[in-house]
Amino acid sequence: MLKEKLNKINIILASGSPRRQQFFKEMDLHYTIRLKEIEENYPEHLQAEEITNFLAELKASAFENELNENDVLVTSDTIVWLNGKALGKPKDYDDAFKMLQQLSNQTHEVITSVCLKSIDKTDVFHCVTKVTFADLSDEAIKYYLDNYQPFDKAGSYGIQDWIGLIGISKIEGSYTNVVGLPTEMLFQKLMNYAETN
Repeated sequence: MLKEKLNKINIILASGSPRRQQFFKEMDLHYTIRLKEIEENYPEHLQAEEITNFLAELKASAFENELNENDVLVTSDTIVWLNGKALGKPKDYDDAFKMLQQLSNQTHEVITSVCLKSIDKTDVFHCVTKVTFADLSDEAIKYYLDNYQPFDKAGSYGIQDWIGLIGISKIEGSYTNVVGLPTEMLFQKLMNYAETN
């Protein structure tokens, strides 16, 4: 029944993230992948979810006039928000080390925005999860960076990695959002699209 509803729409995932692609597989969604290189720049005055909303919509805008009827394009963006500043992907090892030192013994927010775009409408929504790190020693940070190399991840960590097992003391909200996609919210939105098309 669910698959029949979702088969009415052609889901296009515009993400090279293996974690997001795995979520789509695990949700039993039939989808295709379409990628475009996007300069992920945003106006400096934007704050928190304004940043991720802007970037998710920016990624979707690259596909303007390329969608067919029944296509639903999915784009997304995730940041770590700590003390009024956005932590994106680290520039290098030293940057990643500093980020994890900042996150140690602190609570931060992981914000993911998702944009669903079809021929006639665009829907942007976001999810916020609070994550609290335990006190991370420099030795633990170095071990994590050397062995797991999380340089493609916002905030320089993946909650599904070793660091999530030994270093996170509390999480409030969606776990999958911290991995990079609020799957429950996304599934409901896709169901709504399927039912109205």
